[in-house]
Amino acid sequence: MMNLKLEHVGVAVADLAGAIVSYQQVFGYKVLSGPFVDPIQKVTVCFLGKGDGPEVEIELIAPLTDDSPVKRLLAKGGGAYHVCYGVGNMEQALAEARADGCLVVSGPAPAVAYGGRRIAWLYTPARQLFEVVERG
Repeated sequence: MMNLKLEHVGVAVADLAGAIVSYQQVFGYKVLSGPFVDPIQKVTVCFLGKGDGPEVEIELIAPLTDDSPVKRLLAKGGGAYHVCYGVGNMEQALAEARADGCLVVSGPAPAVAYGGRRIAWLYTPARQLFEVVERG
């Protein structure tokens, strides 16, 4: 897939508020945006970073409902589980990913944390989960 930009690394957490405090204390991060409640994805998320220049952000993701996919992930141990890339053209990116053997598992769908820009979830042939988000 051409013209990808690494946006963030997603980390599943059981307690969003507690995780924010931990990332502040351990890494010196601050909340850059959020928290956002996303009923479509069944999660609450926020984005963290140092806020002092170009860097990859950390997205903390907590389950919103008992049937949230993140809740199932946390039951298996949780932690860092996806990377997200920004794409200029969602349809083209998905077509290229499929041609490269990736499986689209969800989306495209609007995301609250991105002001309604669409996201999609994919698995690589090596069974690695990644997300793509339309650039603003």
